[in-house]
Amino acid sequence: MMLFVPLLLVGTLFPAIQATWLTKCELHKRLKDIFGYKDITAAEWICTIFHTSGFDTQAKVSNNGSTEYGLFQISNKHWCKSEQIPQSKNICNIPCEKLLNDDLTDDIACAKKILDRKGMGYWLAYEALCSEQLEQWLCKDL
Repeated sequence: MMLFVPLLLVGTLFPAIQATWLTKCELHKRLKDIFGYKDITAAEWICTIFHTSGFDTQAKVSNNGSTEYGLFQISNKHWCKSEQIPQSKNICNIPCEKLLNDDLTDDIACAKKILDRKGMGYWLAYEALCSEQLEQWLCKDL
């Protein structure tokens, strides 16, 4: 019982940060500004995001010495600035931590820059998993 009290106290004083997992229908509503950009359909984006971040706006994954952030898994190696890689090119001119919040405006702007420079090939899941049979990624409620 003595061990339980400190654990309860720690759990109360330091609440866990809750990740936000969006549904495919929520994504359809929130990502309207990127659908059709460079002719990439909503279903292609939803599929790619699912296989990239699992619809988690706070996904943060270490990858060969760099870290990828947010819904679009944007790398701090070239696209955003972090303490881990201070010499990052920071092409999107954004701190990486801003890609972990629920405001997707800056995430979408950065994803568009990535599309302009790298195309959908930047997201490895796209070609392998999201280039055909995409009906399951459409939101039927819209």
